[in-house]
Amino acid sequence: MTEISLISVVCPTYNEVDNIESLLRFFIESLPANKELFVIDGGSNDGTIELIQSYERKHTNIHLLHNKNKYVPFALNMAIEKCRGDIVVRLDAHTVYAQDYFEQIINTFNATNANIVGGPMNASFNTSVQSAVAYCTSCVFGVGNSMFHNKDFEGYTDSVYLGAWKRKIFAATGLFDTEMLRNQDDEFHYRAQSLGFKIYLNPKIKSEYFPRKTFASLFRQYFQYGLFKPTVLKKVKSGLKLRHLIPAGFVSYILLMPVLFAIIGWPAILPLCFYLLANFYFSFSNTANAQGIILRPLVFIILHTAYGFGFILGLNNNVRNFMFR
Repeated sequence: MTEISLISVVCPTYNEVDNIESLLRFFIESLPANKELFVIDGGSNDGTIELIQSYERKHTNIHLLHNKNKYVPFALNMAIEKCRGDIVVRLDAHTVYAQDYFEQIINTFNATNANIVGGPMNASFNTSVQSAVAYCTSCVFGVGNSMFHNKDFEGYTDSVYLGAWKRKIFAATGLFDTEMLRNQDDEFHYRAQSLGFKIYLNPKIKSEYFPRKTFASLFRQYFQYGLFKPTVLKKVKSGLKLRHLIPAGFVSYILLMPVLFAIIGWPAILPLCFYLLANFYFSFSNTANAQGIILRPLVFIILHTAYGFGFILGLNNNVRNFMFR
């Protein structure tokens, strides 16, 4: 591992008392030793702040910041402006990291000419619902050809999970767009790529993310992803991919089905039949881990309809802002 002067680590939080201590311990115990951490809290009231403060008193390289604007892009910008490291690494409190996480990030920067690096989004689980979500969000039928959901892919791509950035690129890209209350990482990575900066995905940068535990929270999550995606694509048109449009097309078809059926009759249901066949094929063709397998068809439907409805409504910025705030 090549010696660097300093790593800066940033982590937005809100009511993370159950998770934040393990993240703080990981930061303290991992290499390299020469690093700083900014935890940016969005107004927690569950004991998160007090726990961070107890570590801050013992460790001079841990700093607590208070984000009065609550949302993630404000937190990231607040911290990045204070970072002194050559590399800025983003962490998330709901994720568990391999002990060599920072070392692999440094190695990847050294081995490539990338300006942004990161690992895949490896979903782990404790419950049957989480197991089904983990499978569906790593499947091409669930999320299309989004490469950071592919745990085996290595190479240049358009985005990574969380991400680590050479701090000097922010002078050219600017900071995170505070209009993007969701999808701010996608917008930033697409913007950086449009300016010529390179993004590299390395599966050796390992972490485990735990998805939503309920169908309702999963629907809200993907609805919000869809709601903000049109704004991302309006801002950075080069980021547009077919996978972004298909869920909205599917939802539009479902909404128009009564009209289509009245015009052309039973052939109107053929696309729905093909969808259901594909859903069941992808749900049950892989039985390597059978926990929650019976829930997979429903999870696929939630992913596609939530994102699609959100995308359609997000085409109108006024509707998006009204619904989200």
